[in-house]
Amino acid sequence: MKLKIGIFFGGPSREREISFAGGRTVYDNLNRRLFEPVPIFVDSAQNWVLLDWQYLYKGTIRDFYPPVDTLPSSPHDFQIYAESLALADTDAQQALLAQIGQPLRKQDIGQYIDLAFLALHGEYGEDGQLQYELEKLGIPYTGSGVEACRIGMDKALQKELMLEKGFACPKVEVITRSAWVQADVNALYEKAKADIGFPLVIRPANQGSSIGVSIIDAETGLAGFETAVNQAFFRQLLTLEDWQQKNPAQRVAYVRQLSDIRAGLGFPLHLTLGSERQTIYHPEDLLTYLNEATESAAYLSQYVIIEGQHSEERVILEAFIRGKEFSCIVLRDEAGAALALPPTEIVKGGEVFDYRSKYMPGLSRKETPIKLAAEKIHAIRKECERLFDELGFHVYARIDGFYAEDGQIYLNDPNTTSGMLPSSFFFHQAAEIGLNPSQFLTFIIRQSLWERLREQPGQTHWMSMLTQLDERIRHIHTTKAGTRTIGVILGGYSFERHISVESGRNVYEKLSGHERYEPIPIFLTGQDDHHLLYQLPINLLLKDNADDIRDKIANWQSHPVLDEIRQAAQALTSKYAAKEVVFAPQP
Repeated sequence: MKLKIGIFFGGPSREREISFAGGRTVYDNLNRRLFEPVPIFVDSAQNWVLLDWQYLYKGTIRDFYPPVDTLPSSPHDFQIYAESLALADTDAQQALLAQIGQPLRKQDIGQYIDLAFLALHGEYGEDGQLQYELEKLGIPYTGSGVEACRIGMDKALQKELMLEKGFACPKVEVITRSAWVQADVNALYEKAKADIGFPLVIRPANQGSSIGVSIIDAETGLAGFETAVNQAFFRQLLTLEDWQQKNPAQRVAYVRQLSDIRAGLGFPLHLTLGSERQTIYHPEDLLTYLNEATESAAYLSQYVIIEGQHSEERVILEAFIRGKEFSCIVLRDEAGAALALPPTEIVKGGEVFDYRSKYMPGLSRKETPIKLAAEKIHAIRKECERLFDELGFHVYARIDGFYAEDGQIYLNDPNTTSGMLPSSFFFHQAAEIGLNPSQFLTFIIRQSLWERLREQPGQTHWMSMLTQLDERIRHIHTTKAGTRTIGVILGGYSFERHISVESGRNVYEKLSGHERYEPIPIFLTGQDDHHLLYQLPINLLLKDNADDIRDKIANWQSHPVLDEIRQAAQALTSKYAAKEVVFAPQP
């Protein structure tokens, strides 16, 4: 009998769009011979809805929710999230959700799913809240437990714990929101300049995806420092004179940028002008408010304090680290040991591996493993494994860091979850040990059941689920009855070759989770009069683009560090992957 896997995605955080896209990836890749996927969309009020499948393939959440017939008039075509409807009443929220699926009562979730796969990010996903709710409901879930999630969410707390446990940390200071609002900004700036120096990294303590992060130098000055800290607290100061000087198109563009929950502040917004304070829910209302306030103002030197409801209570100031930036996925294997996958070097155009660089194809490159000597790569892996254990993480984690110019290893961002887009480190590094996304998700689900049983050994139903899952995994690898092998040809040599790779990957992933098909990726290269075809190993299929794949084939060589890690992961690979894993391109 298949396990019903509830895929929780969306949520209230600033990373909800990444969660939405990641949930779709999980839905597409779950092995239908083992699992029945159940898409559970979490709205911004933390309600759950069994989402109608067609909405999974919308570009963004705002393309389907709130439903178009519930949207207030917007002459400037502003897109909004459900918060802008200001529905405080639970019945009204449920009625809205009923237009995109079946609203679920949390206490009834056990009727719909056997296990929760958490593809949520940030608040109500990584902070332990949802994990706690699921534990109370008796539902096993993927990833780390409540306490580890609390640590993984709070970057300020992480810094304290890492220093206590002997990990290298750059110079750090933490500013609270209340202290900042009342502070002498110049004094804080001078203190940061003296104690930490430049370049200075300024970032929120509880955000992921590099949201709200700035790097400033001495030339930025006091004004740039103040702007960057305000940005990390998700607040802006706007003088009425600045607003007056904007033309109508610039005013609309400003409000539109402010509406973006990732790059701006998002709605609702709390506005303070003098002694007056009010909350504004819709971009059109903000536009009207600023226009009217400017027209009626006695002094245009007055400024409006604009603060996002999705705010931040602490901001971290830390020294900039010069060196190679990396990200490393660490797993808990079936023997209970931490296993670091090959760390990936992030080769980017700017200093910050920001939201766009992380999730927009072509804005950064990934090199796996990081370009360092073997002993240095293993030193990074060992330090990542140690942090995984010291912080009590379960199943998997993504640990970011820097290999500094002086050889020091800095781990600066341990995460209890990872982005789950096809191009993410999560799948990219699993491919280096021979697991395609579908197989890796099976490992995550199986290992999460095992971890939950370690925490609650008396759950006999969970033990039965684990036993049955292990039996079914063995069965699908010992029989090919009813499955057809499908070659997915991608690449080519036209100017559309990169699009072909993206499309081919998409087809491969959908087929790899299908009950009746076993896809094989085949890369086409050459020229009009001479075609070359290669069966790709999964790690090449997930490279950045067609040219990267072509160059890797043309200059193929085995990397000794990858060989060692594959050997260490052999038991895992042999259980979850096909019998004959291809690690080199085959003509």
